[in-house]
Amino acid sequence: MMIPSHAAFAYFWPCFAIGLVCALIGGVIAFRKKDRARLAWRVGALVLGIVGAAIWHGPLGAGDRLAKNIEINAHATLAYYELPAIKAHVHHAPLTRRVVLEGQPTEFQRYELPRTMETLPGVSSSRWAPTGGGIPLIIEAAAAAVLGFLFGLLLAYLVELHRRHNAQWNW
Repeated sequence: MMIPSHAAFAYFWPCFAIGLVCALIGGVIAFRKKDRARLAWRVGALVLGIVGAAIWHGPLGAGDRLAKNIEINAHATLAYYELPAIKAHVHHAPLTRRVVLEGQPTEFQRYELPRTMETLPGVSSSRWAPTGGGIPLIIEAAAAAVLGFLFGLLLAYLVELHRRHNAQWNW
């Protein structure tokens, strides 16, 4: 049973949305304040967005669910290709999207199986040796939250421009 291709999307979209909402709320308030308060509101909203993404990753279990979905897809792929001697798991400590392969592969499997695993939804890379885990998943979640924050800050600025423009009209 293959997990749908939106497994990684289901992990990163809420992180982006958390950053977006924090920026919209904090940005609308910050653009109406004086200079010193603006920076404090923006930094506070950014920190809140990153903390929200970290809570989504850890205590709410989204990181573990993504890793489980990747492992289910990897095991299904190995079963499809009838490779019972090869094992696959997601790199932990820190949790990443890298698949680590173990077993005694043939020469063909040594080169092609990592390429096949990299095509699975949510997988960033695949290796035979567990050396180097790649970018930790929580860092990727924080980056998605920061990206959402920047987009939300732009939207908050546009909302404030619209409010100021409409404030000049007194009908």
